[in-house]
Amino acid sequence: MVKRFNIILAIRFLGYLLFFAGLAAVVFMLGPLIQAEVKYRADKIFGVKRTVANVENLSNLSNLSTLGDLKSPSENQIVPVSTEYGIVIEKINANARIIPNVNPASETAYVQALTQGVAEALGSTPPGQKGNLYLFSHSTDAPWNIVRFNAIFYLLRELVPGDRVIIFYQNKRYDYIVFDKTIAFPQDVSYLTNKYDTPVLTLQTCDPPGTLLNRLVVRARLVNS
Repeated sequence: MVKRFNIILAIRFLGYLLFFAGLAAVVFMLGPLIQAEVKYRADKIFGVKRTVANVENLSNLSNLSTLGDLKSPSENQIVPVSTEYGIVIEKINANARIIPNVNPASETAYVQALTQGVAEALGSTPPGQKGNLYLFSHSTDAPWNIVRFNAIFYLLRELVPGDRVIIFYQNKRYDYIVFDKTIAFPQDVSYLTNKYDTPVLTLQTCDPPGTLLNRLVVRARLVNS
């Protein structure tokens, strides 16, 4: 009887252990997306409008150690992570470094880049110049990284024509306005290779979030710099 009880107890313990281990794994994988979703929905419910903090001395904001140069940003203001090369999307509270010259065909290269921010595709034109500035946040090396590396652009689906995307480059600000959003097949590389005679910003992530099925592509035009 005692032996049978011990076996049942061990089985139950193992079951609980596997359950909580699985729960921890799900939280680890989906945590960044859940956090982004909850914050975005809360902002909508309470009417919170987030804006970029007024940065008076951009040259001193290349890293987070000089935030004292800002004039007391409020909790609803977004302090750029980097003004040397960074992106801010106020509507979805996205704020990240941009890693330049990343080969989108090299998994090793872009996986490393995506641990630090979003990737600028090799061959992109610099911000403010005529052509295609292509930024992506998409990984295929492991299921958990498909989710975690896309967290920054997870809410791109919420953008609509007229929304603003801000690029900081060499301590200058460039404002782009969204004009197009589409779902593309993974084999369609036309959005990457497109040539433009005006400055265009292209943002790409996976769709649906956390899968490899399709690509969500958002395009915006430069309106101010």
